[in-house]
Amino acid sequence: MMLATTKVEDFDRFLNIFSTKGAEKRKQHGSKGSTVFRDPVESDRAWVLFDWDADGWQSFVTDPDVPAILHEAGHIGKPQPAALVGRYDA
Repeated sequence: MMLATTKVEDFDRFLNIFSTKGAEKRKQHGSKGSTVFRDPVESDRAWVLFDWDADGWQSFVTDPDVPAILHEAGHIGKPQPAALVGRYDA
């Protein structure tokens, strides 16, 4: 699992591209799915929990087709993965 965040110009536009072209491209790089959250404080920020490993993420972010997809989705800057600092029971 991976958690990433990004800012977007228009949340609906982001979701449209994320759920279509973005999903197809992520699947090519081994993503098994994702869950999208909208930040409760910053309305232009999305948080995404991916069922994806670090190698697949790295392959995705270095794919030459990805920048055009991110641009079409209205990303402001590049998505940033969150650092995993621990796993705990309950």
